[in-house]
Amino acid sequence: MHKSHYILLLLLAMVSCRYFDKKEETNPNLLIQELQRTDQAFSDFSKTNGMRKAFMEFIEDDGVMMRDNSMPLRGAPAIEYITNMNDSAVVLTWEPMGGDVAASGELGYTYGVYELKDSVNIQKGSYVTIWKKKDGKWKFVLDSGNQGLE
Repeated sequence: MHKSHYILLLLLAMVSCRYFDKKEETNPNLLIQELQRTDQAFSDFSKTNGMRKAFMEFIEDDGVMMRDNSMPLRGAPAIEYITNMNDSAVVLTWEPMGGDVAASGELGYTYGVYELKDSVNIQKGSYVTIWKKKDGKWKFVLDSGNQGLE
C-alpha cells in the first residue's frame, strides 16, 4: 500500500469517529416534557409509597431542601430530615404547571401546586424544584414550597 492510502484510511477513521462521537441534538420541548413527567412521577411515587420514600428516591446526594422555620438543609442533613419524616398519616401530592430546561439539557426547574392531606386538614401551596440530570436520570438539587393557597 502506498503512503497516501494509509493517510486516506487514517482520515476516514478520524471522520467516522467524529461522526459517531457526535452528541445527539435534543429538542428543548421534549426535555421540558421529560422533566415534567419526572416531576409528576415523583408526586405519584409520593402518593403510592409515602413522601419520605419519594424524597429519598428523587434527591441528589447533595440536594438542598428549604422548609419553613428552618435553615436550608443540604446533603446529609437534608437526607436525615427526610428519613426522620413521619409520613404515615399524611399524603403529599403535587401537580407540575410549568418549567424549563437549560440549553445543555443537564439542569432544569419545575413549578406547580401541592396538596398535603392528613385525616383532618388539607394544606395547599406552591412549589419550585430545581433538577439536575446525571447519568441520564433527573434528581432534584433544590426543593422549596410556599404555603397558603386556598
